[in-house]
Amino acid sequence: MPPNSRGLIVLLAGLSMIGPFAIDTFFPAFPLMAKELSATPFQMQQTLSVYLAAYGSMALLHGALSDAIGRRPVIIGSLVVFTLASVGCTFARSFDELLAWRALQGLSAGPGVIVGRAIVRDCFEGTQAQRVMSGISMLFGIAPAIAPIVGGYLLAFGWRASFVFLTLLTGVLLLACLRYLPESHPPSARVPLRIGSLASGYASILKSRKFVLLAFAAGFNFSAIFLYIASAPVFVFEHLGMNERQFAAFFVPTIGGMIFGSFLSGKLAGRADSAKVLAYAYLAMLAAGAINVAYTQLFELAWPMAVVPIMLVAAAVALSFPQLSIMLLDLFPERRGSASSLQMFLSLIVNALVAGMMAPWLQHNAAHLALGALALTASGAVLCVLALRTRILGVGH
Repeated sequence: MPPNSRGLIVLLAGLSMIGPFAIDTFFPAFPLMAKELSATPFQMQQTLSVYLAAYGSMALLHGALSDAIGRRPVIIGSLVVFTLASVGCTFARSFDELLAWRALQGLSAGPGVIVGRAIVRDCFEGTQAQRVMSGISMLFGIAPAIAPIVGGYLLAFGWRASFVFLTLLTGVLLLACLRYLPESHPPSARVPLRIGSLASGYASILKSRKFVLLAFAAGFNFSAIFLYIASAPVFVFEHLGMNERQFAAFFVPTIGGMIFGSFLSGKLAGRADSAKVLAYAYLAMLAAGAINVAYTQLFELAWPMAVVPIMLVAAAVALSFPQLSIMLLDLFPERRGSASSLQMFLSLIVNALVAGMMAPWLQHNAAHLALGALALTASGAVLCVLALRTRILGVGH
């Protein structure tokens, strides 16, 4: 365990917040941005899907790069690029220019989460690793709740203020990493980065049926929540009838659920069987999703009941996530960075499709949103059951 483990956990949690802030901070500014840049609602949705597509494509390289040259230089280099991309977004003069800078943000936003998970497994073992992962998830969960609230107040200074905020945030994190981030992956443990070996490494990981099932299970779990996050401007403005400074009405309960689920996961580490915890988490996800569907079918949406089932789903998702991540990373202890990258890539495939296709299609009808979220949860549950069955039967990796 590193000598200053608490400080490392806080720093890794801060790095993991970059992604949520890059997604959620400018949500309240959507109408103003669309007006100033002459963009349609569908085009505005692409500021999210393009970011996620770029994030996912680069996710395949970040972890492997950290396996080859170390964790620290990958994180510091990505922070430099993300800060420059945020400056570019701030001064974008057209929608196409903004989209290009958003893509660059996506290309550089991943190491905080991807490499951060590898650092956790480098530094911590067993139930301690699960507790640390849960602790980071708790702190990470604060970001999506704060980001749209911050964005709503920054809107008083114009939509570009959201990107000024991102520039300052990553600048502070860059300085903190230069001063405090240790190197957890020594030269003796590094794997040379070669395109051929990288491709074969990913191919070998993908041959593990258990890995693929667990990665997609985690992706579908979170996508049930991400469908609502991607639809947040419509959900808040149209369905809840609120304004740009009231995003907290949706995000605070939802992220509060995620924080509680992460806290509960940490408390259960070493005290309860992982398979049983996952089973209870999925039962809770499915039950809350079914309640959400019933509510939207039978009643007119009104706060707070409209967000209570979403909050419960979020809590159950967060309860399951640290255990799924540990199970995934432990399948390939010699390639934790690559395994983390591939997990993120597979999850982002799901999230990018949700943001780019499902959200625009479903978001204007609350009942359709609820049904879509339940379908995603059910898909994650089926995949997790298949993965656990694979483990029990000793089939696959």
